[in-house]
Amino acid sequence: MTNSGTDDDATDCGFGAAVGRLGPSLLAGLDALEQAFRRLHPPDFSTVQAAVAPVRDALADVHSRFESTPAPESMAAFREDLVGASQLVLEALTVLVDPGEEGAMGALRAMRGHARAQARLYPLRSALPPVSAFFAESFRHDSLDGLEAVPGVDAKVGLFRSGDPAERGGFDLYVPESYDGREAWPLVVALHGGSGEGADFLWTWVREARSRQFLVLSPTSRDRTWSLNAPERDGHALRQMTEWVTAEWNVDREHVLLTGLSDGATMTLLVGLGDGVPFTHLAPISGVLHPMNFAIGNLDRAREKPVYLVHGALDWMFPVAIAQEAARVLEDAGAKLVYRELPDLSHTYPREENVPILAWFDEKFGSTA
Repeated sequence: MTNSGTDDDATDCGFGAAVGRLGPSLLAGLDALEQAFRRLHPPDFSTVQAAVAPVRDALADVHSRFESTPAPESMAAFREDLVGASQLVLEALTVLVDPGEEGAMGALRAMRGHARAQARLYPLRSALPPVSAFFAESFRHDSLDGLEAVPGVDAKVGLFRSGDPAERGGFDLYVPESYDGREAWPLVVALHGGSGEGADFLWTWVREARSRQFLVLSPTSRDRTWSLNAPERDGHALRQMTEWVTAEWNVDREHVLLTGLSDGATMTLLVGLGDGVPFTHLAPISGVLHPMNFAIGNLDRAREKPVYLVHGALDWMFPVAIAQEAARVLEDAGAKLVYRELPDLSHTYPREENVPILAWFDEKFGSTA
């Protein structure tokens, strides 16, 4: 006669062990992707491939074994999310290792997979402390419980989406779970690059937002990229989105940062230097000072505007000389400029620059370990 209790215990034990094997490899895959994107430079693509290949192989092995491991009925949804996140990471790593005809451009698809794996994994953080730690800076690792919702507090927190995910023009928003509405928190408005989406670019800032307590709004352009030649088209929507968030949540209106990558950086200057905007600070990364800035009078409004301009010396899309000239023009216009030229940065996002940007943006973040 079969002892169902013993069978259930064995299933629980086997599934728990499988989670214990998959978890570290999955998080190692996410880390490897983040490091690969930071070092991505077309002439060095083979070096990136060599670095991620063993991580991909290790994850492929444990992922296959995890899929064949039975789970308790009560853990079915948990298992589905874990398998889904792992599959996305595995596919992203594989695109880098073996991009086929896509070549280095396959990295764009890998970046989308990396972001969507995080979206799938984030809800599992309460059940898996290592996942919670992944979405927190190291100085928070000893107090992860403090990053979750405060019992008894009725505040709108977590991940929000406006608009149909299948259509462009909406936005994604992250309000850290520890938000209780009693204090005004800063807001970061983050603009994706060409062909990007706010739902993906949001994850560039979630770890820092959760750790340091600020909101992140990540809009999606109406077309494939931002309306750089007609900035008011997307600019009006950006202002409306920002004003809606500041009305719905307790936002520190003295600290509203507009930032972006590539075309998002170009749009940051086009919109952020506009008249009557809610953005107090600008941090364009790997973009250009578009000629439209001169045509619409933005340089006349640049005086005393805090601008943190980041560019890579290895940028192959917008050569660094373009950024150096932009820095000169902004300084001449009277902007309160910080110019950061990173010698090893290509045309990609320097995640490590988030913390210096935040310290510049709001002095309270500078005192954080």
